[in-house]
Amino acid sequence: MDRGIWAIWYGLAAENKTEYLAWFHRVHMPEKLSRPGYLWAAHYELGYGGRCSGYLALFGGITAHTFLNPSPGQLAQRQSPETKRMIGMRQQPAACILAEETRVNGPDVTQRGPGMTPGPVIQIGNYSAASPAVEDDLGAWYAQQRLPLLTALPGCIGARKLLATVGVWKHAIFHEFVSLELRERHFAPHEAEAHDPGTWMGRVRPQLTHAPYSPAVGRRIWPEVKAGCFLMRTRGGLL
Repeated sequence: MDRGIWAIWYGLAAENKTEYLAWFHRVHMPEKLSRPGYLWAAHYELGYGGRCSGYLALFGGITAHTFLNPSPGQLAQRQSPETKRMIGMRQQPAACILAEETRVNGPDVTQRGPGMTPGPVIQIGNYSAASPAVEDDLGAWYAQQRLPLLTALPGCIGARKLLATVGVWKHAIFHEFVSLELRERHFAPHEAEAHDPGTWMGRVRPQLTHAPYSPAVGRRIWPEVKAGCFLMRTRGGLL
């Protein structure tokens, strides 16, 4: 089971995009997947909602400690000249290593893949809470309201609540969806509760401080999402 995630956010200059993405998808991500304990890799283009644009690279491991043996700092010391040049193209990078606290499956969990790879569309938040009392309220909200909601939400593949093993921001929430359309139709209305102080989310959300790239909505660009993957869902009337 994949209980750890290494997340890397960054931007790219337009003139570097083609060269960097070709290298990252054909060389760097497959190389990372050859390491012990790495179970999947996925790359997302951000900017379909949320606060930011750019890219998010995700690597799934057996546990968070998969990414600490060797650690990112140790790996950086071993980089080839080509890898250093390519990674040097990243703008305003940020990263964290996350350990899974809990997860739920949505009604469309079978749309995950290939293998354990996260879904075609994700939304990720990375943040810290104002106090232990806020964390108490936040955890109760996830356990009693938000995560149970996602188990029955059309278009939802699943969600994971995570904690940072390495990183400035303590908490993370990772959602997976079948498509941008279904996320907008079924999930976005619930997100609007953040602006209503009369709701549980509206009480908790203002007491959270989000990371610069958070929250972010992304579309998977590697592994490529094949056009025919969701044909049966479309004929069934969901898209």
